[in-house]
Amino acid sequence: MPRFAYSAIDGNGTSVEGVTKAATVGEARQQIISANLYPIKIEEKRGKLDFELTKVKVKRKELMNFTRQLAVFVKAGIPLTEAMEVIGDETSDVALQRTITMMVEDLRNGGTLSGAAAKHPEAFPNYYIGILGSAELTGKLDETLENLAIYLERELDTRSKVVGALSYPAVVMVLALITVTILCGYVLPQFKPLFAELNADLPFATRSLLFVGDLFTIMWYIPFSVFSLFMAHIMWLKKTPSGQAFKDKMLLKTPIISGIIEYSILERFCRILGAMVRAGVPLPDAMRTTTESTNNIVFRTRLEQAQIEMLEGGGFAAPLARTGVFPGAARQMFKVGEETGTLDKQLEIASIYFDRELESRIKKFTAMFEPLMIVAVGVVVGFVAVALVQAMYGVLGGVKNDGG
Repeated sequence: MPRFAYSAIDGNGTSVEGVTKAATVGEARQQIISANLYPIKIEEKRGKLDFELTKVKVKRKELMNFTRQLAVFVKAGIPLTEAMEVIGDETSDVALQRTITMMVEDLRNGGTLSGAAAKHPEAFPNYYIGILGSAELTGKLDETLENLAIYLERELDTRSKVVGALSYPAVVMVLALITVTILCGYVLPQFKPLFAELNADLPFATRSLLFVGDLFTIMWYIPFSVFSLFMAHIMWLKKTPSGQAFKDKMLLKTPIISGIIEYSILERFCRILGAMVRAGVPLPDAMRTTTESTNNIVFRTRLEQAQIEMLEGGGFAAPLARTGVFPGAARQMFKVGEETGTLDKQLEIASIYFDRELESRIKKFTAMFEPLMIVAVGVVVGFVAVALVQAMYGVLGGVKNDGG
């Protein structure tokens, strides 16, 4: 059971510190109050190793649920601290629960919701914090939280579409590779002693498969080395700045996939920027935060250049048009929004446009890729089958010749 360290004041006004065991921070608070103490600060007590291991990011789905629940409580007039305590007690996500516990204490000590959220970048993205800060100034916290929940839901939906489209070919390729590995590494080698005993003249296809079988058994160190180099390359692409830049550039040059990646980035850019502008965040701040949230270095570099031009008085639509990453329809929307003062609405329309285009491209990709993968897997498995059949015919031919 978790242990909570607390600071409190007793009936005589004396400061008291202690530790109590409880399932949640709310239960710990009730225990402290039951002991005739007024709690000032409560935080979960953990060792250094435990802290390092459990300092993980809060999942976007959990953040979406938290935002939607908090919006309902705020709309009902329930104080923030009480609302967050209830949500923290009910959530099953440990990372979110700990985040909420620390945020509640910050709020009780006079902090703001955006200020408390800013201390937890593992849970709240920059744009989320910026929108919260503007909502606190305008007094539209409940409405803003509802909009944030909707934006997070759309982000999850977009991410799911992209991951689903790109993971399908990977799964099919892995299954095909496993099938060939089993046939070449286990099934075919069973016949190898028979082929040697009968001194059969094996066709090229069979000899090729036997070589592949030897590669995964006798010469296992070769595929192992190749796999190790491949994994090292993957780690380089993910963990180093130069590797990430190389990966981002290659993705944008890959046929078909590049369109899916581009439209997912543009949809997210318009959605986040529109949300921040609607919440009242100043455009330069909103642009900076949105640019920092862009996870592709090619797009981020061009958007940073556009941001510099905006700060130099170049307007909004023109610098974005010069980046070369926005299609004509989106550039026209930006121009209309800038000239009519409806930038938030035009950005929302642009995000919907990109989302529909993304869905269309994913459907085209799937419709085109499925038959290609079926044919490719059929060719591979057929090649293995033909090699086995030819080998059997070769063995039978050799037996007949010996008998004659």
